[in-house]
Amino acid sequence: MRPKFLNEVVGQEHLIGDGKPLKTLIEADTIPSIIFWGPPGTGKTTLARVIANHTEAHFHHISAVLSGVKDLREIIELAKSNRKYDEKPNILFVDEIHRWNKAQQDALLPHVEDGTITIIGSTTENPSFEIIGPLLSRTKVYVLNPIDKEDIKKLLDRALTILNISIDDDAIDFICQSANGDARRAFNTLEISSDLALSRKKTNIDLKTAEEALQKKSLLYDKSGEEHYNVISAFIKSMRGSDPDAAIYYLARMLEAGEDPLFCARRMVIFASEDIGNADPQAIQVAISCMQAFDFVGMPEGWIPLAQCATYLASAPKSKSAYRAYWAAKGEIEAHGNLSVPLHIRNAPTKLMKDLGYGTDYVDPQSQPGNIAKGVTYLPDKLNGKKFYNPTQNGYEKIIYDRLKKLSPNKS
Repeated sequence: MRPKFLNEVVGQEHLIGDGKPLKTLIEADTIPSIIFWGPPGTGKTTLARVIANHTEAHFHHISAVLSGVKDLREIIELAKSNRKYDEKPNILFVDEIHRWNKAQQDALLPHVEDGTITIIGSTTENPSFEIIGPLLSRTKVYVLNPIDKEDIKKLLDRALTILNISIDDDAIDFICQSANGDARRAFNTLEISSDLALSRKKTNIDLKTAEEALQKKSLLYDKSGEEHYNVISAFIKSMRGSDPDAAIYYLARMLEAGEDPLFCARRMVIFASEDIGNADPQAIQVAISCMQAFDFVGMPEGWIPLAQCATYLASAPKSKSAYRAYWAAKGEIEAHGNLSVPLHIRNAPTKLMKDLGYGTDYVDPQSQPGNIAKGVTYLPDKLNGKKFYNPTQNGYEKIIYDRLKKLSPNKS
C-alpha cells in the first residue's frame, strides 16, 4: 500500500501541495540533505521512497537500528565508486537516524560535506536534541504532521479495493479515529479486521470485528454531534459542582474517544476565569500552564497535565463574580451609551486640556493615609454608586471582599 509516486501520497499538504517547498525540490530533482521529523505512520519513509522513485540519483537505504559504522563505510565506498562512472548524486536514507550515537553521526559528516552523499534521515524525536549540531546545520528539517481522519479514510478506501472486502461506515470511522494520525496503525487494524472477517466467511467488516481487531471498544462520541455537547457539558458542570471524580471521568471519556486535547485545555482556561475567578486567582495560571504543557509534550503523555488541571479546577473554590461584573457593566453601556469620563480622572497631556479642567483635583490614593483617596469617585456621574463586582466570601475572594468593604464601607 505504500505510495510509489508523489501524486499517490495522501496528507502533508504543507510540504507536498502545489507550489510547496518539498514538492518543488522533488520535481526539480534538486534534493538537499533532509531530516523528516514526525510521529510514527505519518509518511517519513514513504516520502524517502517517493524521492528515490522520482530522482535520478543512486539511492541507498540503511536502518540506524540494525546498522552501524561498518555498514555505512560500505555504502560510502559504493557511492565513491558510483561517482567515478557517472555524475549522478548518491542519496542515503537513514531510517530512525536518532538511534545513531554521536560517533556514528560524526562518521557521516565528511561525506556530506564533500558531496559524496546527500542524506535523508527520518526521526520521531526532536532533531534539536537527537541530531548532532554539525550534521543538523547541513540539513533541512521538514516536520510531518499526524494524518487527519479524512486522509486516513482515503488510504483505507484504496486498500479496501485491493483486499476485495467491504466495510461498514461506523467501522471505518472507528479505525480512522483510533489510528490517532498514524496511517500504519490504521492499515494494520484494517488488515487484521479483514483477516478476522474472511476467517468467518464474511465479506464485510462490521464495527464489532474492527473492535476485536484493535482490542478496543468504540466509544459513543461524535465530535460534531449531540454526544460531543453532552459530554463536554457534563465535564464543565462536574468541575462547577466541585466533583473531581466526575470531571476526570468525562475528561477521560473525551480523550479516549479521540477528542482534540487542546479543545479540553481551552475549555478549562475559560472555566478557570468564568467559574473560579478570584476565589482562586492561581486557577487561571494552572490552566494556562496545562495548555502550554500539553502543547510542549503532546500525546501520548499529554493527558497527564490535563488530568492534573481538571482535578485542580474541580476542587478549587468557585466564584462567578468577575464574570457577572463584566455583564453588569456591559448592560449599563448598552443602556446609557458612552458616558463622559469624570474630568478629575482624565489625562491632561496638553495645556488646553489642563485649562479645560482635565485632571483637576485628582488625588493620588498612594499619597493618602492607608492608600485611600476619600470621597474620590471614578465612575461616570450617572453611574456613581453603582456596584458591578460583588465578591463572594469563597476562597481568596473573601480577602478581596474584606478589603473592598474597608475601602468603600458605604458603597452598595
